[in-house]
Formats: sequence, C-alpha cells, structure tokens
Amino acid sequence: MNTSSSRRRAAREPSPSLSASLAEQLATLYGLAQRSDHVFGSPLGPFEHAGRAHYVPRFVYVGPHTSDESPRLAFLAGWDHRDLRSTLALLQLVGELVATPSVGQSLHLAFYPCLDVLGAEAGPRRLATQSWTQPSAPEIGLLARDARLRQYHAFIRVVSAPADDVVVLRLRTGGAVSSFVPLLTSSDVDPFPVRWEMEAGTAPAAGPLSLAADLPFQPLDLEFGVPVDWSLATCREAVTSVLKRFIVRYRAFLAYGQHL
Repeated sequence: MNTSSSRRRAAREPSPSLSASLAEQLATLYGLAQRSDHVFGSPLGPFEHAGRAHYVPRFVYVGPHTSDESPRLAFLAGWDHRDLRSTLALLQLVGELVATPSVGQSLHLAFYPCLDVLGAEAGPRRLATQSWTQPSAPEIGLLARDARLRQYHAFIRVVSAPADDVVVLRLRTGGAVSSFVPLLTSSDVDPFPVRWEMEAGTAPAAGPLSLAADLPFQPLDLEFGVPVDWSLATCREAVTSVLKRFIVRYRAFLAYGQHL
C-alpha cells in the first residue's frame, strides 16, 4: 500500500464520533488536571454570544523548576470546528505532559486546543488569519488580551496545510531568524517529510505577531502545518512527537544560551 495514500483521509467535516471523542477527551483531561501538580485546567473567558457565556478551553502546564522568569510558550489549535484533528492531537500532547511532567521542566506552557468555540453558530471566520490587534472573532480578542498579559515568548500554531503530504514548518519573527534555527532539525521531524519556510523582519498584519508592538520583546511564531488530508492518527502522531521534541530542544537551547 502506498504510504502517502494510506495517510490521506478528508477531515473537513467531523463525524459524530469525532465530536464525541472531543467532548470525552476534554472531560478526561480536565479530570487528570485536577489531580496533577503541573497541569491545570484554566478556561479563558467568558465572552458573550447569543445571550450565553462561552469559554475558550485552556490548559496551563507549569513544569518542575519553573519560576515567574521562566519562558512562556503558547500552543494553539482548533482554528476551524470542521477539522478537529489538531485539537485532538494537542489534547493528547497535554495528556502526555501530565504523565511525564519532566519533559517541560523550567518552562511555562499554555495550551489552547479548541479555538473555534462558536463553531457553526458563527459560520466560517478564518480565525488563523485574523489580526490580533483588531479581531472580529471574540475568541481571538480573548487570546490577544491574554497574550498582552502573559507576554508569551513563542506562539506555536497547529494549522491545516495543502494536501501535498508534507508538513510545513513556517517560522516567523519580527527580528533576526538565525537565532531560532537550532530549535528544530530534520531529525526532530522524522519520519515525516517537511518543508521549511522562514520569515523575518516586519511584523505581519495577522496572527499573534501583529501584537509585537504591544509586547516588551519580539516573540517567535512557529506555524506547524499538517496536510489537510492526513488522517487523525497520522496528524496526532506528527503533532505530539514533533512538538515534544520542540519543547525539549527549546529547553536545551535556553540552557545553552545561559552559558554563552
């Protein structure tokens, strides 16, 4: 069987079982967080829509040896309710951090696995490409306020990429990009094929870097693009394995920089 063909499965409209899986995994993870010393369920909100209060699911991970000065990273997924693969993959990553908290020691990590809270109620809104300075979606408005408050050093966004069977890793920063190149290598994304894209210089008009002028430093934005036709299982494997390696390498990079 062709490997790339076996990975492919249209994922634009979730089946009832996939939606049930999301609700079940969220409930399970909130339960695990209540018993964890390092992962906490901390929904963001509320915001009002159609006369009801809504919250953006959020899990906060505070690793061993973390302090107020520790780097803060935000992981974002679930930009479109019609494609829940990135959401379920990020939930699995949080669950693995509950089981192995040492992976992220000395870091403060925030996970937003399901950003399209309003889903079908609000219709297609292209959340991933909205400006964070003048957002039209209330979920993005909440994220922007939270980002200004917490001043994240990096945003890692899991999004859908074209159906060409290649993971697209796009690194953006308002400053020089060379300092961040060691954060991921080809071995970190094995066995998945990858295409690297890097952008540096002027802050973009959309996405979290549009907030750069409101932050005391230049954060980085790593976009993890998963082919839109990959199956849930393949997406989950790619996201969890690569992002765990990213977290470990980020820790190592910081430790190396402290000794320069």
